[in-house]
Amino acid sequence: MGGLTVFSALSRRLPDEDLLYLGDTARLPYGTKGQETIIRYALQATEKLVERRIKLLVVACNTATAAALPVLEAAYAHLPVIGVIEPGARAACEVSRTGRILVLGTESTIRNQAYARAILALRPQARVTGIPCSLFVALAEEGWLNGPVVEETAARYLAPILALPPEDRPDCIVLGCTHFPLLAPAIRAAFPFPLDMVDSAETTARAVQNRLTASGLLNPAPRRLRRFLTTDAPDRFARVGGYFLAEPIPRESLELVTL
Repeated sequence: MGGLTVFSALSRRLPDEDLLYLGDTARLPYGTKGQETIIRYALQATEKLVERRIKLLVVACNTATAAALPVLEAAYAHLPVIGVIEPGARAACEVSRTGRILVLGTESTIRNQAYARAILALRPQARVTGIPCSLFVALAEEGWLNGPVVEETAARYLAPILALPPEDRPDCIVLGCTHFPLLAPAIRAAFPFPLDMVDSAETTARAVQNRLTASGLLNPAPRRLRRFLTTDAPDRFARVGGYFLAEPIPRESLELVTL
């Protein structure tokens, strides 16, 4: 479901493009699964989208990007493939003044250290700290975006960072899961000191626009087709998806598929 934050950012930045979204709700969450399982799921989801003749693939999930991006690029060499990690890492390197960068993500993304590798490749002297925040995913999908439960969860996850002396504090935080932008106000409020926040959804949308422009693949005529595929519980997808898009998902735009 979190990839809908990327869908929303793409929709705003590329209003004339047709967008097809696949949410693998039957097998979520990906963030607690092993790498081989995530790769298998990502290949199956990509094949379903390729059947619909897409011109560019966005892996709108940090966990799937960390585990499966090189495999997808090799398996679909004819297709431009963009993940969410490199654009977020690049933005963090650009905005951080001190090079102390905090990444919040799922258990799998943090364990994989994909953000740390991407950031250090661009800025070798950076100091990257990763914190797995898996409960944020459930809170976002329940629509619990503020209040005592969210505040306490954020405080517990971020306690090690808040305990650091001022000279060791990060000045940039990367929302390394596509669910987390919904909780951005609560996450920011947990910090008693200022920092910049990088939303990988927005940075990915900018990367997609740049790739389409450079490749001459921009849609020449406005069409704005919006379609959603889900692998389970379409009614729940439409309800929860409304939290992420801040607008209803028409039932007629939603299709149940099997991977």
